[in-house]
Amino acid sequence: MKLLHWFTPLLFIVLLASCSGDYRPKSIGAVDEVIVVMDSTQWNSDTAMAIRETFGGLIETVPTPENAYDLTFRDFKNNRQLEQLKEFKNVIFAGPIGDSTNVSRFINGILSDEVEGRVRAGESFAFPLRDQWVRDQWTLILTSTSDEALAENIVNSEEELVGHLREREFERRKENIYRRGEQVAISDSLWEEHGWKVRMQHDYIQVIDTTDAVMFRRYLPDNNRWMWAWWQDGVDSADFINREWINAKRDSLMEQLVQGEREGSYVTTDYRRPLEMREIDREDRLMGFETKGLWRMTNDYMGGPFVHFTYYDPLTDRLFMVEYAQFAPSVKKRRFVRQFQTMGRTFESDSTWNQPESSGSTAP
Repeated sequence: MKLLHWFTPLLFIVLLASCSGDYRPKSIGAVDEVIVVMDSTQWNSDTAMAIRETFGGLIETVPTPENAYDLTFRDFKNNRQLEQLKEFKNVIFAGPIGDSTNVSRFINGILSDEVEGRVRAGESFAFPLRDQWVRDQWTLILTSTSDEALAENIVNSEEELVGHLREREFERRKENIYRRGEQVAISDSLWEEHGWKVRMQHDYIQVIDTTDAVMFRRYLPDNNRWMWAWWQDGVDSADFINREWINAKRDSLMEQLVQGEREGSYVTTDYRRPLEMREIDREDRLMGFETKGLWRMTNDYMGGPFVHFTYYDPLTDRLFMVEYAQFAPSVKKRRFVRQFQTMGRTFESDSTWNQPESSGSTAP
């Protein structure tokens, strides 16, 4: 699959707006809502089903599965309705190229002759746009030569397509998370004393501080959240890092760090439910892995979602684990899991950190 990120005629407009200041209205709608613009006769088509399966697929790593995004299918009959649809935060326009529907005619009108040729040749089908009609907007144009071909392309490119929106969501959530205030002093202290940091939300309170581990809690009666971190110096290779090692190490650390109120109780991974692990693409030198799943309390009836990060810094031979988790039985978890994913991605490691004398090490 080839993603064409910008149309040449539209690029000039966006650059011009960025140079002179963007005074357009801000987009409307929630960060996890997607307006899918398709002809109403195609809402049960293969393309529509593919969009539901990808962008609306279930998140299995929360106690009660939730949709990745809330999808609302819309059509338009006139320019006024089209202009209203252009105001939303997340919009997908989808339809076969060359159809006689309003949506397909709109798509055809956007595509240049060169791009249309690439679509008809099967070389491109997905065109993401940023802030095209209003500020803070994500738009995706999906088109191909037929309903069947477009649906197949969407399903086969799920990670690229959904991942593009997910990264935009992380940007938006980062702004929202730290909008009410940020504990810069805590981040500075972690950097100076331990050689790493994450951005810390305004009301997390530190409850553990040792030479190789810290823990912070954000306790509310109906929404208890916590974050812990652990690190190891002198790790000269990351070859041992895999799913099994990460889970085993997490469990051994949580038995010490995240204990329950009952004697002998502690948090561990709930292996009865799905676990997802993936490598994180970062723009710096760090190697990163994200693990999502559910935790449970031993000797107690408690559980909830977690998002875990394992980072390795090859420049300083340091290994880090950072984890966020939640206990909130009456609260939907999707937005908090996405907040955890956002906060864990703010991790930084000090490239100038002085290492103790070491003859090399094996897996911690």
